[in-house]
Amino acid sequence: MGANASNYPHSCSPRVGGNSQAQQTFIGTSSYSQQGYGCESKLYSLDHGHEKPQDKKKRTSGLATLKKKFIKRRKSNRSADHAKQMRELLSGWDVRDVNALVEEYEGTSALKELSLQASLARPEARTLQKDMADLYEYKYCTDVDLIFQETCFPVHRAILAARCPFFKTLLSSSPEYGAEIIMDISTAGIDMPMFSALLHYLYTGEFGMEDSRFQNVDILVQLSEEFGTPNSLDVDMRGLFDYMCYYDVVLSFSSDSELVEAFGGNQNCLDEELKAHKAIISARSPFFRNLLQRRIRTGEEITDRTLRTPTRIILDESIIPKKYAKVILHCMYTDVVDLSVLHCSPSVGSLSEVQALVAGKPNMTRAEEAMELYHIALFLEFNMLAQGKAWMSSYLSSIPSVRVLGTLPLMR
Repeated sequence: MGANASNYPHSCSPRVGGNSQAQQTFIGTSSYSQQGYGCESKLYSLDHGHEKPQDKKKRTSGLATLKKKFIKRRKSNRSADHAKQMRELLSGWDVRDVNALVEEYEGTSALKELSLQASLARPEARTLQKDMADLYEYKYCTDVDLIFQETCFPVHRAILAARCPFFKTLLSSSPEYGAEIIMDISTAGIDMPMFSALLHYLYTGEFGMEDSRFQNVDILVQLSEEFGTPNSLDVDMRGLFDYMCYYDVVLSFSSDSELVEAFGGNQNCLDEELKAHKAIISARSPFFRNLLQRRIRTGEEITDRTLRTPTRIILDESIIPKKYAKVILHCMYTDVVDLSVLHCSPSVGSLSEVQALVAGKPNMTRAEEAMELYHIALFLEFNMLAQGKAWMSSYLSSIPSVRVLGTLPLMR
């Protein structure tokens, strides 16, 4: 005998016929009365009784509306708390002070949004670690050669001495420029690639290669016993900046453009000189790197090496004011922009400041100083300084009104 597939218990097809509003979808039946089994049908309906779709929709929308009301009430409560805080803070203020506070608040909010959009639009600035990796790879301004397994490794004396006690002792015995030092390493299993990886680690804090031997605890213990355990790269570079061991370049400032072009000078400028390392400034700034390479091509570098005197670079103070020099150098060594040094000492005054006082011009505002430093960073092609995330926040935090703004909720 034949049977329709819709009559089987597993059928999920809608029953056809009758009133269209009474149509239902049935899932599973135990028996059917029309087939003569004499048992009452047990039907499981997906619909909840006789509830209409319109009623269900109304009930759902009503819950959503109620939820929105609760959320709105909570928001209004928070706004009321913030408004109360504002009223308590501003109750004793003059109207002009309140207006100035609002302007500062709006300006800070706009500056934050502008900084965010600029960060998304521009490429990421190169870090100290990346520049140090390039310094080891391209060998800018090296001053000593290490000979290991008949292979020469040109390196930088100041960096190795600051990072490793073993090299600090070894290099002190050969202070002359371009010295060749034959390496004698007692740790077993050190070949040329592994030695190169060790030097890479001293420059960057990373080995720079995948080698299972670096996972061997015994070898690492032997290396630490022979070479010592260096601090983090940030700590050692900060120490190098503070003490300037083995410095080989000094930065002087002059308003005489002819003197700058000739790279001359007199001993009266010595008090205004800042010490640095050629390796660091050439790794961080293409401007200084090209300048030093030009001195090598013209033979001026040979004279400095013969006389064993540090190279002097005289900068035009009308382009790079002296008061920003220490901020720039500090960032080159640490990747940190410390603007507090601009006003921590009366000796940081520059020629531009003196000229401004003579001309009767007022002192520069903090915003003007920040913009001037930004343009100097672009001139030096030092993107970490130009794009430093901490410099604007640290600078603005020193302004009293901005410190007050930081404690208040953001105004909509």
